[in-house]
Amino acid sequence: MIEGKKCSNVVLKTRKIGKWVDVSTDEIFKGKKVILFSLPGAFTPVCSEKQLPGFEENYDKLLGLGINEIYCISVNDGFVMNAWACLLYTSPSPRDRG
Repeated sequence: MIEGKKCSNVVLKTRKIGKWVDVSTDEIFKGKKVILFSLPGAFTPVCSEKQLPGFEENYDKLLGLGINEIYCISVNDGFVMNAWACLLYTSPSPRDRG
């Protein structure tokens, strides 16, 4: 982890309500404290059972430390990541799951 590290501004292809949307990292990260972590692959047992749950279990604690958002990235494409989120949850975001 590199605290205070600024992310280069790049455009990401994201899925939002079933449509492709271009979003820049400035739009996502600017003025926020975020955690950006990566996983080797969706649907893998270690990622699904060990790595991702650790961030979920500590979600509120991390927000309490001043983190605004937590993002997970992987080598998988957006379709696979969406399918993985749908398999694991009814909503891809902890804040949306209530």
